[in-house]
Amino acid sequence: MNKPRNDAYVDVQVRVRYAETDRMGVAYYANHFVWFELGRTEFFRQRGHLYKELEEEEGCYIIVAEASCRYHAPARYDELLTVRTRVKEVRSRVVVFTYEILAEDGRKVATGETLHVITDRRGKPRSLPERYREALLSSATTVRK
Repeated sequence: MNKPRNDAYVDVQVRVRYAETDRMGVAYYANHFVWFELGRTEFFRQRGHLYKELEEEEGCYIIVAEASCRYHAPARYDELLTVRTRVKEVRSRVVVFTYEILAEDGRKVATGETLHVITDRRGKPRSLPERYREALLSSATTVRK
């Protein structure tokens, strides 16, 4: 497996909102998946593409088939977090992203991974169009057919 390049990830900052916390001021666990989505969307954007154009122009969708998150430390109300997103693997019909959520003080808050299947409008698997695949391939740690 190749090591990721320095530009192989994208960082997005998010601040934990009051509505995202429980009574103790700790971020509710499901919000981490929302933050992963923010990271993934920004990753795609910084590679020169938008999910919206992929869906509208290509009729191509990136469906979450698996998602995992390991919680290392609590994220608390009003904390500024960095969501670091990488592409771990690209195949013709599958993309795997990995994530780290870091607190301002460097604490690792969470790590995770999502596996996505590429589909058409009806949900039938299809190949990712080449220009999108190339944008993701440039930063992937593993490439398979």
